[in-house]
Amino acid sequence: QVQLVESGGGLVQAGDSLRLSCAASGRTFSVATMGWFRQAPGKEREFVASIGWNGSSRTNYADSVEGRFTISRDITKNTVYLQMSSLKPEDSAVYYCAARSSDSISFRYWGQGTQVTVPS
Repeated sequence: QVQLVESGGGLVQAGDSLRLSCAASGRTFSVATMGWFRQAPGKEREFVASIGWNGSSRTNYADSVEGRFTISRDITKNTVYLQMSSLKPEDSAVYYCAARSSDSISFRYWGQGTQVTVPS
């Protein structure tokens, strides 16, 4: 099992920046990819960004956040970050951290989520 705890959400103004953190614990050696997803009210949960964990640090981003958000990791702290810049009202959502283990094709482990609100 892998446990994930997000932090760093809050209420910010359009154009501001915010950094989310996700601390992982448990069987982190089994993790292959860490990711961030988000879900706005009435919408499906959507992919935001991902980064390789044990090994490659290759990153991927949703088109909607490319160039504004940066995902990074600190293996020594078992923590993944999402630096969000130039925030827009449409970025408002609950942001979830997720982990994919090396023996799975999907993200199996999820955090409880952290709210990000950007008023229009």
